[in-house]
Amino acid sequence: MSKRTGRTSVFSRFVNNKQIAGNIFAFPFIFGFICFSLIPIITSFYYAFTDYSMGNKTAVFVGGANFVQLFHDEVFIKSLGITLKYVFISVPLKLAFALMVAFFLTKNSKLVTLYRSFYYLPSLIGGSVAVALVWKQLFARKGLFNSVLAGMGLNTINWFGDEKLALYPLIFMTVWQFGSSMIIFAAGLKEIPSVYYEAAKIDGAGGWQMFKGITLPCLSPIILYNLVMQTIQAFMAFTQAFIITAGGPNNGTMMYALNVYNQAFKYNHMGYACAMSWVMLVVMSIITYFIFRTSKFWVLGEGSDE
Repeated sequence: MSKRTGRTSVFSRFVNNKQIAGNIFAFPFIFGFICFSLIPIITSFYYAFTDYSMGNKTAVFVGGANFVQLFHDEVFIKSLGITLKYVFISVPLKLAFALMVAFFLTKNSKLVTLYRSFYYLPSLIGGSVAVALVWKQLFARKGLFNSVLAGMGLNTINWFGDEKLALYPLIFMTVWQFGSSMIIFAAGLKEIPSVYYEAAKIDGAGGWQMFKGITLPCLSPIILYNLVMQTIQAFMAFTQAFIITAGGPNNGTMMYALNVYNQAFKYNHMGYACAMSWVMLVVMSIITYFIFRTSKFWVLGEGSDE
């Protein structure tokens, strides 16, 4: 009995030591999450119901006045509409372009080096701020695109001076930065069994039929993942509008995140900005929920909840 008890105590100390080691390694993340995520989230929820400005020691509780004011704010409504337009155009184009490049990258082709160059080109330029500065020059009045149009004898376009056109260079920039989605698509394409395609060829299926009947259904879980992640990322778009257009002209590129930033740090309406942030969280949650609810109709292997 003593030997068994001794073995048990040694095992208990071993398990406890493993738990202590696990807690030590997990502590930096837990500390960072509590201090830099959980506490700010709770604080912002409180400030959303107050009239608070940085520098003031006290926050005046105003109830739901900030949320009521939002829907009477023309800039807020316009920024919400612009952001939704940006999301609904840029995300499908980005995923389609990423899937196309991934498809060609995984094929045995003489042009695979060219496709890889297309992928690495955005990475060579640098981070999002550097890319935004380059993009600003490309679409400037005397930039590369207008120079090409002028060389072809066509009229140049004032991209950033036209309220209806200013958003599209930002969309093109987002679509061009397709690298992360492309890598995930490429990994998924390599996991599709080749016997599926061989059987389809025996049955006389063409390239488009195999893509529609095999590739897309097998990739549907990955498409769902990329769709959700890219949608959330698009709602948080900030750098493009801040660096390239600063929200202009006439608030034509006033992205939602930029509007929150202006309210918080430019106009010092911190409580109002917190209310805007929580409204965006609700909008993002509704759209994400809709994507997951509809996924059972198009994602392979998705079971019905009912």
